[in-house]
Amino acid sequence: MSAGGGTADDKPHFHGHRERLRKRLREAGAAALPDYELLELLLFSMIPRKDVKPLAKQLLARFGSFGGVIAAPRKLLEEFDGIGETTADYFAVIHAAAERMARGEIAQRTVLSSWNAVIDYCRTAMAFAEKEQFRILFLDKKNALIADEVQQTGTVDHTPVYPREVVKRALELSATAIVLVHNHPSGDPAPSNADIEMTRQLADIAKPLGIALHDHIIVGRHGHASLKAMKLI
Repeated sequence: MSAGGGTADDKPHFHGHRERLRKRLREAGAAALPDYELLELLLFSMIPRKDVKPLAKQLLARFGSFGGVIAAPRKLLEEFDGIGETTADYFAVIHAAAERMARGEIAQRTVLSSWNAVIDYCRTAMAFAEKEQFRILFLDKKNALIADEVQQTGTVDHTPVYPREVVKRALELSATAIVLVHNHPSGDPAPSNADIEMTRQLADIAKPLGIALHDHIIVGRHGHASLKAMKLI
């Protein structure tokens, strides 16, 4: 008997659940676990004395997916009981690691030969951002990545883009091709009329200077759109 009248085996019910879940991870691998269980595993180390399954499910209900939780803004995460600065920091590090891994997939290869990796990187980096960001991938004559830069950050539904500034930066970097990328925080990646008009204007300015516009990709939580694939440029 313990001093409090219990036995040494009087562990909270979730301890056994944690041990079983870790065993499943080791034996079946992370791919076999649903999103809420993978999220539970992350929360275990940050919240050691609480059943975190309800919290994991609440987070997924709010942010839509495992990726959405990891990329969620700190201020929104900390609205949940049990999520403090340390857990928010932990999620931010995981998101940064995922972004760098995805970027590494395109850094050493020609962009056009690793297009799926480009899409994965863009979605990891931008799909869950609260505000619109306008990113440019600058490429050399072999279509290898020279630079990846966020040119502008706007509001929840607008980012000011200045085509001449984009072309000026491409010339500074000696880029011969560019890929435009921006996100729609609404989640819907469908291009607006303004997106199409700006893209065509930029292509018209860049072409006489020997700079090709390969594509304009729009990413959202629910997928992505390619203006080239849609035959809009």
